[in-house]
Amino acid sequence: MAKTIDLLLDKYGESHQNAINKLIHWICVPSIMFSLFGLLYAIPFFMERTLFTNWAAVLLAFALVYYLRLSLPMFLGFVLIGGAMVYGVNAIYEMSFGDAKLVALISIVIFVVAWIFQFIGHKIEGKKPSFLEDLQFLLVGPAWLLHFIYKKIGIKY
Repeated sequence: MAKTIDLLLDKYGESHQNAINKLIHWICVPSIMFSLFGLLYAIPFFMERTLFTNWAAVLLAFALVYYLRLSLPMFLGFVLIGGAMVYGVNAIYEMSFGDAKLVALISIVIFVVAWIFQFIGHKIEGKKPSFLEDLQFLLVGPAWLLHFIYKKIGIKY
């Protein structure tokens, strides 16, 4: 029997067969992740906002628990990817001299544009997005992309 991760990736892949939809996902899924981290980072935290003390880092920690339950290599990949994204958002915050509103505005624009393209991709595909069936597919989407990278470089996930 296939592992849970394989079943989830296969199920997600069923509605991502069209080459244009796949290309859109390669661009938009990471963009949505980044913008979601940005939106959460912009929310006031109960202590000084830093690289590790912000709502984006909290979301990343919960997501990492999910990925660890699926696969150690997925977890490790998302430690790097998620960490880099939170670091990037933190850098934007610092470059904007601590302007969380600017971080939020940039993130909202990226988020909206990326989701518009995601839905265009699914219109082209002719299938509904997987997360409409099961919300966990919002976390499976990034893993689906990472599994292609892992396959290409020979890492078992």
